[in-house]
Amino acid sequence: MAEYIPSPRDWVREQVELYESSGGTQGTTLRDTGLPVIIVTNTGNKTGGIRKTPLMRVKVGANYVLVGSQGGAPNNPVWVYNLRANPEVEIRDGTVVQSMRVREIASDTERAPLWDAAVAAYPPYADYQKKTSRKIPVFIAEPRR
Repeated sequence: MAEYIPSPRDWVREQVELYESSGGTQGTTLRDTGLPVIIVTNTGNKTGGIRKTPLMRVKVGANYVLVGSQGGAPNNPVWVYNLRANPEVEIRDGTVVQSMRVREIASDTERAPLWDAAVAAYPPYADYQKKTSRKIPVFIAEPRR
């Protein structure tokens, strides 16, 4: 089994630790926003280690929408490259943990309603897209069959 590599960012590491150590009953909102987050456990594309990332909770039916915004920074967050290389993930949503498979959404037709759902859940996404010249990656996480 691969080794867990905690995030170098204090707030990310602390949020993951609180979320998981409480069994998903604490640390379930993004810092001071009060908005719900999930924990996405993925495999590092370079290290092969286990990575854990808190992301906004955007749920569409049984699926989750994962948005690689990085606050509108010019580069994608590292986890985007992890998901592209290793699409098998685990998602913790509160006390529920599910094995899921992600796929990046390339089609504008499929992406538009997912992007709209993401912006409805977290309105700053729209501003983040305006801040950057890159098209912010959108993934859908679907239950493994």
